[in-house]
Amino acid sequence: ANPLQNSLSMTSVQARLSNKLAALFAVFLLVYVSTLVGNTLIMATVSSDPCLRTPMFFLLGNLSFLDLCYSTVTAPKMLLDFLSERRSISYQACMAQLFFLHFVGAAEMFLLTVMAYDRYVAICKPLHYHSIMNRTLCSWMVAASWAGGFIHSMVQTILTMRLPFCGPNWVDNFFCDVPPVIKLACTNTYVVELLMVSNSGLISTSCFVILVASYTTILVRIRSPEGRRKALSTCASHLTVVTLFFGPCIFIYARPFSIFSVDKLVSVLYNIITPMLNPLIYTLRNKEVKSAMRRLRTKGITSRGKGNGLRCRES
Repeated sequence: ANPLQNSLSMTSVQARLSNKLAALFAVFLLVYVSTLVGNTLIMATVSSDPCLRTPMFFLLGNLSFLDLCYSTVTAPKMLLDFLSERRSISYQACMAQLFFLHFVGAAEMFLLTVMAYDRYVAICKPLHYHSIMNRTLCSWMVAASWAGGFIHSMVQTILTMRLPFCGPNWVDNFFCDVPPVIKLACTNTYVVELLMVSNSGLISTSCFVILVASYTTILVRIRSPEGRRKALSTCASHLTVVTLFFGPCIFIYARPFSIFSVDKLVSVLYNIITPMLNPLIYTLRNKEVKSAMRRLRTKGITSRGKGNGLRCRES
């Protein structure tokens, strides 16, 4: 074989690989910027508009903050890797990424469950909604979601850090997560995998079952077809978010940690794509949020509280 031809062939392969990585960088940079802008806009809208100072939108603002944090745990490092020839991460940084990934992810699971309870009270007990879902209770439930996420993540991280790692050191994923990382351990991880599946898998599956049961209860308690249609319309955005988030999580964590080729794609879906889609889903499905965003755009945040005759519709 001609050495010059081999050199040209290698150069051509490297060029194609560089072009693919550059395209991936552009796509994921756009997704990440959209996530930052969309979720920040929802937080600014909820905090600035008097009409959105209700339990549902208080929880929505917290969900947007969690989505922003969740994407930020992995996206910046992944974008940097697309531009780097040597894609590496230290052991300490990998463990930190794993910890915050599960911390924020589990907190979001619990918060989505709290949001389902909020919709249940709003639809099934509308006369008592504001007395039950008061700001104090909402704040405590949000704090409990964060606390639950912290405890869950501590368990996952401690179990992972106790494993001996002696090579190979190639993480078969875009970021550090429990399933690909424990595959690098040079010991039998069956018991640890069982404990982690019973932890992560149980949390994600249990929360999803509770969510499905709450919406089933709502539909069963509403007798009229028109009432059920309105209930589904009210809960459609939340159901869409729940499906997008819990579906991939159950697929990844509620089974033994055998690696499938589709795992990396599923991980990107719930960690990078879903946080970008959540603001779109809520703004497209929610008239109050769209109206508040129009007011925020036309009058500016500084104009709030200046008695402009604004009338808010009861949630």
